[in-house]
Amino acid sequence: MARASIYEFAGGEQAFLALAAATHERCLADPELNHPFSHHVSPGHIEHLAAYWAEVFGGPRRYSESLGGHSGMLSIHAGEDAPDEMGDRFEACFIQAIDDPEFVAIYLEYDAAFDWPADDPRLDALAERAERWLVRRAGGRASKRRPDADPGIAELIAASTGSSSPAWDRLKEIARERMSRMGGRI
Repeated sequence: MARASIYEFAGGEQAFLALAAATHERCLADPELNHPFSHHVSPGHIEHLAAYWAEVFGGPRRYSESLGGHSGMLSIHAGEDAPDEMGDRFEACFIQAIDDPEFVAIYLEYDAAFDWPADDPRLDALAERAERWLVRRAGGRASKRRPDADPGIAELIAASTGSSSPAWDRLKEIARERMSRMGGRI
């Protein structure tokens, strides 16, 4: 049986298109993001954003194949001279677009964990919460396949922000250890 990705458990292409459209709508409603999102985006921005996120979470490699992958995305945005707070505002719009409060809480805790020391006992608890969320999410689908405990997700998050931290490195180690103990499955 093939392994399912987070992309598949989230609902595939349509789910990522809906998330990208909902995020874009919130960016248009934001007083600081309205101008760049109404004047400086390509006509296919929603589809490109959906393809990027889909690939990050285990979906098809369409973004890399057609738009140059992560480095291509960085090149596109590097020429915009956007202040750092625009990234924070975009993240807030993204979080508002997600309709799963538990996922949002885990996401925000991962973000906060960036500054934690690598031996912080909260890291194991955070990894456990994320694993339980994935297992519950998988159990709610008709398919009984479970997503892989993929340390690559933490690596992609670190790559997308351009940085990592000792705590995020430890979260990757925890994910690898759990995956090893569970035979590659959570």
